[in-house]
Amino acid sequence: MLFALYFIGWFALLAVSAWVLGRRLLPMPVVGAGRLRVSILIAARDEEAAIARCLAAIRKLDYPPELVEVLLGNDGSTDATAAEAEAAMRGYAGTFRVLDIRENRGLARGKANVLAQLARAATANFFFITDADIAVPPSWLRGLLAWTGPGVGIVTGLTLVTGPRLFHRLQGLDWLLSLGLVQVVTDLGQPVTAMGNNMLISREAYEATGGYEALPFSVTEDFELFKAVRARGFGYRNLFRPEVLAESLPMYTWRGLLHQRRRWMRGVEQLPGWLQACLALYGSFYLVLAALAAVAGPGVALAVWAAKAAMQGVLATVCFRRVGRRPPLVLLPLFELYTLALTVSLVLFRLLPLRFEWKGRSYR
Repeated sequence: MLFALYFIGWFALLAVSAWVLGRRLLPMPVVGAGRLRVSILIAARDEEAAIARCLAAIRKLDYPPELVEVLLGNDGSTDATAAEAEAAMRGYAGTFRVLDIRENRGLARGKANVLAQLARAATANFFFITDADIAVPPSWLRGLLAWTGPGVGIVTGLTLVTGPRLFHRLQGLDWLLSLGLVQVVTDLGQPVTAMGNNMLISREAYEATGGYEALPFSVTEDFELFKAVRARGFGYRNLFRPEVLAESLPMYTWRGLLHQRRRWMRGVEQLPGWLQACLALYGSFYLVLAALAAVAGPGVALAVWAAKAAMQGVLATVCFRRVGRRPPLVLLPLFELYTLALTVSLVLFRLLPLRFEWKGRSYR
């Protein structure tokens, strides 16, 4: 009976998610976005291999460059990040500056400190935040600006991990499915977090929080800012739309993936209890499946596992088609093994007293 209740709940969660995401998209609002001056803030630390790709995408934005200010914070890089950035933006018709970040401001550390200083230097009333390993679409600025309005503090887009190898494509499937679930919770009236590599925040909302220098330090600085903005009464928009879909470089090693996910888990651990319970329901599938196999036999467990893969295929189809991409359904069998291995690895990583690294810095 308990097994039946668990799996009914699990499949209902995915079915509701597919239904919510499958609804017809509202048309993008038509606004005079092209007349607004904007500031793009990018924190970069040892990103010489990625920064040219990021800035090439910025140069392709379908927005008047004379209204765009691009500020790149060079966070103690030991490589040629700054030189690569200057070369990539040579001749740019808009404003571009590299700021060398040498000191901490207030409580801010790491990426939050870089963004705190870039926000201080920015001159526009809208800050667009992305990362050095991200390539935004040409419609990015207009796509996010279209959903601003009175009282709206943050508008966030979404990212898709891309890369030529199987490991990279599995990360892409994993990440878009996860963002689909985040979107569902948001659409049901419970906004969860902002996407710190694809985000717009108004100057008014940012300054109302006191800025990153006034917020408690967190390795998930976007979540900390999101909470502060919401606490001050500002509204929020989460967009799962093709015009704001950015592409992220993948993690190239399993170790790097674990450290990335461990950092994200810090944000998950601060979510409301009911949402953590839903995530526990979703993430405990393999543990319960193993118990089912022990009680009812491997045949029953394999049938449930096959149904799970099919249901995830439905959700993946909805997620990818919603953003105008072809769903990689051929990956689903291997995705099950990838998910199982990642789940076990993250549980061990969380339970053991290990430090995790991010951008050359070590955290607990």
